[in-house]
Amino acid sequence: MTLTFDLHNRHTYSEEQIRAKRAYARYTASIGALTMDNTLISRAAIQSEFRNAADLWDRIGGGAGPGGIKAVAPTGLEPISITVPAAEGRVSILGEKLTIDRLDSSATYSSSGRPIAIISNVMIEYRPAPAPAATRKPAR
Repeated sequence: MTLTFDLHNRHTYSEEQIRAKRAYARYTASIGALTMDNTLISRAAIQSEFRNAADLWDRIGGGAGPGGIKAVAPTGLEPISITVPAAEGRVSILGEKLTIDRLDSSATYSSSGRPIAIISNVMIEYRPAPAPAATRKPAR
């Protein structure tokens, strides 16, 4: 089975910071794909930079901002493909670490419960094993 998805960094958009030319941020996020018993299958990472609204991958509706747009938006795009062992029917995606570099500071986060990244376009490709060969009955 192959799990594919797009990995994006999370950016909190601020029109005020863009106008003040203070919106720069570089994000580096790492995630892990784990089995249900917490065995690591694979790791993935994305690094992207934000300078202005054109650097956003998408805008998400349903927020309180102008036009109902959420302040948090995905930036950057990293296609991820993970081969899941045949014995595993389920996996979990765990955000591991996020580093944010801004004009005036740098911070690294790895605490439990903190959002690290965004995934989209999740797909699972499953190819069943070939059917067993039919056995012939001997002629009588």
